[in-house]
Amino acid sequence: MNGLERITSRIEAEAQSEIDGILDAGKAETQRIVDGWRARIDEESRALAAKNEKAAAEREERLKSAAEMDARKTILAAKQEMVDAAYDLALDKLCALPEGEKLELLSSLLARASASGEEEAVFSAADAALGAKAVEKANAASGGHLTLSRETAPIRGGFILRDRNVEVNCAFETLVRLQKAETAGDAAKILFR
Repeated sequence: MNGLERITSRIEAEAQSEIDGILDAGKAETQRIVDGWRARIDEESRALAAKNEKAAAEREERLKSAAEMDARKTILAAKQEMVDAAYDLALDKLCALPEGEKLELLSSLLARASASGEEEAVFSAADAALGAKAVEKANAASGGHLTLSRETAPIRGGFILRDRNVEVNCAFETLVRLQKAETAGDAAKILFR
């Protein structure tokens, strides 16, 4: 091997060594970059998974709260229906009182509702037959001069007391509705202990 070949061979060896060094450094740098990105991807994947898990838990909690609220609304509506049914039953029983008890009730209501003692009593069609007796009994008890109307009122039971432009509504449905407004809370407590 002559001198030129040795120099060329040495330059090629050095160049190959440098190329190998650069390639090794490049491979090492590439591996470092890939490892860095893998670590970053893993970190972001874990963060995203945690974020998604938290979002899912929050959504589940919101759905659970909404379902619980719907359940409470349904229960409340059912309880309200039961309270309404109790007052409807009370109205039915009031309208179906035996004649003697109903006469006592109507005459007592007439006497208490009358302001001047000169009013006209308009009874329901169901109570029209008791009207004359109730007016007579109320007049005897209060010393008034109530009169019985020939008309009937479109109510289930009770009467309407008229004095010119003023009416006092003593319809059983009105009396039950007024009592319901005052006592529904207590009725619910009794029904739902």
